[in-house]
Amino acid sequence: MSGATHPAGGPRLYDRTAELAAVARLSARAAAGRGGVLFVTGNPGEGRTALLSRAAYDFPGTAYRVAAPHHRGPWSAARALFTELAPTPAAGRRALRLARSEGGLVRAVATLAAEGEAVLICVDDLHLWDAHSRAALAAAWQEAGGRGYGRPGRVGWLVSAARHHRFPEVPGAETVRLGRLTTSGARALLGDLCTGVAPASPVGERLLDEAAGHPGVLAAAVRRLTAPQLAGALPLPRPAVDDTVLAEVYGGLLERLPAASRRLLATVAVVALAGRAGADGASTVASGVGGPGGSVPAGARGARAPAEPLEGLIADGLLRRRRGGTVGFEDPFLGRAALASARQSWRGRTRAPGPSGGPAEVLSAGGPATGSTPAADRPAAGAALARGEGHRADRLGASAAVRALSPVALGRAQLVRGLAALAGGPVMYAHEALLQAAELLRGRAPTEASDARFLAMEAAWAGGDVEACLAALDGGEDVGGLERDFADGLSAALTVRLDDARTALTRVVAGEGDADDPRLLLRAGAAALVLGDTAAAARIHARALVRARAEHRTALLPHALEQLAYAELRAGRYSRAARAAREGLRTAEATGQHNVAAHQHAVLALVASVEGDGTAVTEHAGRALATAGPHGLVQAATLAEWALARAELGRGLAAQAAARLLPLVRPGPRGGHFALRMLVVPCFVETAVAAGRDAEARDAAEEYAAWAALGVDGPAQAQLARCRALLAEGEASAYWFREAVRRHDNCGNDFERARTLLAYGTWLRRRRRPGDARGPLRDALVTFERAAAGGWAEHARSELRATGGTSGGTTDPAALRELTPQQQRIVRLVARGATNQEVADHLSLSPRTVDHHLRGVFARLGIRSRVELPGVVDGWDAGREVPASAAGRRPGR
Repeated sequence: MSGATHPAGGPRLYDRTAELAAVARLSARAAAGRGGVLFVTGNPGEGRTALLSRAAYDFPGTAYRVAAPHHRGPWSAARALFTELAPTPAAGRRALRLARSEGGLVRAVATLAAEGEAVLICVDDLHLWDAHSRAALAAAWQEAGGRGYGRPGRVGWLVSAARHHRFPEVPGAETVRLGRLTTSGARALLGDLCTGVAPASPVGERLLDEAAGHPGVLAAAVRRLTAPQLAGALPLPRPAVDDTVLAEVYGGLLERLPAASRRLLATVAVVALAGRAGADGASTVASGVGGPGGSVPAGARGARAPAEPLEGLIADGLLRRRRGGTVGFEDPFLGRAALASARQSWRGRTRAPGPSGGPAEVLSAGGPATGSTPAADRPAAGAALARGEGHRADRLGASAAVRALSPVALGRAQLVRGLAALAGGPVMYAHEALLQAAELLRGRAPTEASDARFLAMEAAWAGGDVEACLAALDGGEDVGGLERDFADGLSAALTVRLDDARTALTRVVAGEGDADDPRLLLRAGAAALVLGDTAAAARIHARALVRARAEHRTALLPHALEQLAYAELRAGRYSRAARAAREGLRTAEATGQHNVAAHQHAVLALVASVEGDGTAVTEHAGRALATAGPHGLVQAATLAEWALARAELGRGLAAQAAARLLPLVRPGPRGGHFALRMLVVPCFVETAVAAGRDAEARDAAEEYAAWAALGVDGPAQAQLARCRALLAEGEASAYWFREAVRRHDNCGNDFERARTLLAYGTWLRRRRRPGDARGPLRDALVTFERAAAGGWAEHARSELRATGGTSGGTTDPAALRELTPQQQRIVRLVARGATNQEVADHLSLSPRTVDHHLRGVFARLGIRSRVELPGVVDGWDAGREVPASAAGRRPGR
């Protein structure tokens, strides 16, 4: 069954049962006074207009067909509508005045609707309407969908648009997407198209096979054939669906796309062609093609690589991501049409050595769109003919077509491969593809070659491969100015030539004031991070984000937000980092940039470890690692593992946290990310000391000392002093803690300063100096609370209570004097670690009596648990508030 419907005098449709059911629901709502909007979307030639015609024919009330207005302006939509709806020109003018004065198109349409009769308005090709008209229509639909207004509810709107068009958000609107026909449906359509001449069986099968269920392509292919060709008396064109057919169906769509997008579609088609070329042809292309690299669109700086158009075409649905970080066509016919439309311009501009050694056109005559088969593939074509598959023979021979491509075409094809893998695939595959793209484009398309190298460096950076970063930065003679400084500065930093790195990268940061392109600003921000200037990095990345938003560069937003979140993280501003990461995660997921999303999850995991939200740490770290593992994202994986270790440390699992962090601080390919390794060391030293792994902690601290001396991280010297304090003994620890606090005062990272104060206060409390401990602990608590670091704040609050103080002050002296001698003896024993049973045995009491006394003590002292009692006893022994009843007395029987 084809699912065909044949109303008398109406258009015939095939395989559109679900779509017609949606139209029937809209008609029923309009007849019942509820109205509504139904959006219809599909690729060119899939029957949007035919569906609207059928809906208008079937509608029981009055139906109107409205085409896109030829004029432009704020009221062009209203003029187009009322030209169709109004019974007279005068009525149309009155309706237009009504729309202007009383609140929009909805009431004006309702005024023109016949009394008691429902109205269906079919708006065709919404993507061709001007922006003013689309905005006016969207407002009308939202008004009708949101508030109804009674009579407007008797109006149904059936709206069609191309597949890539984004419909507005309308309450209650339904969307249906047209697709290809089944074999039986396409066969029935072919019978309707071939009126007067029944196609011969081989001809019909070939047409059905090449059209692949696309109704528009099938109709265009049939229209160009003569009666003898349909009857089989004359041969068909090879292929039957050739450039002419595809231009008829897809030409309008391609002409309305920007030039950069058309070129990119053709490049992706070349990549797809290479994938079908067999082992020889595929290797010809495959062997040829995060961070601050990137490209800018065509403009004042020259033709650039299509990084952002790629994401835009994916968001529009013209391209789609595939597993493994590649991209392909949602509609294969669109790829062929894009390649055909670009062939003419390529043919006039670029030539490359052909298979015979002489000059050949960019796409040779042996390409699959022209029909002739290259000599290298004639045996395969002959075998296809022998099997009775003559109509398939012309599809062979892509290998020669790929070999005939110019280096620029091959380079751009590899660039697309690399961009796709960088966004959502293995980053080291992206690195290789982008490096080879740079080689193919070098000297031929210098700006694109430069961008390919920076993107390759970005991929290697995300993968944690220093040698690959250097390989990408080396040989970029096509760049100059600040781009040259950036490449030289990074190379110097990666090879620990810091004086050279500072000289070059300082010029890059200083030049950000003259930069207006977001990608150049991102490079300046990255240079600031390498120099250790987190404040400048955050400022520059914020400026890049503002510019990207102002220029509506949606595909660049996730990357800008990723860089901003990381800069805020390095500066210790965790709430700001979380805000940027959450927005970056939304934009990355919306544009299919899964590798950026993994990095944002890792940032959010680190923030959650500060906030003390263990569930969020596990969730975000798990999602980051799920992508980081298969895609080789060493930077994101290191951040995620660091977050998990900090959460484990907060739960008292120091040994587990140290075991997790140890691989991250070790050098080599099995260690953590090279740019994060030293940043993790202070946390590792803290966990290792708590876990009793002092020897490993000392080794890590010594390496950290050498790195801190380089001066590439502001808080490093202060954190080094904290590490030494944790590893020292006796009063040497006190000296290093005080030195760490002093150094923190000059580096500006308040969060790390509070961590040092907490460690210092804890050290003082454990050495029975509660009075001295309260000051550092209160300062740490206030900073943690200000930074919304809930987990750390609770830790500081607990330590403060253990000193006999609270977050609001010291224990009330009057409450201490109210304790009985028995309660004081119990308090001292419990403070030394005795259990209730041990206290009961020592004082000849029952455990229940001991518990009763402890509850009374907690209430009078304003504390919540027995862990706070050591601080109370320390206060007594320091002579600050010693109850008279306890003076000179030791607990005993």
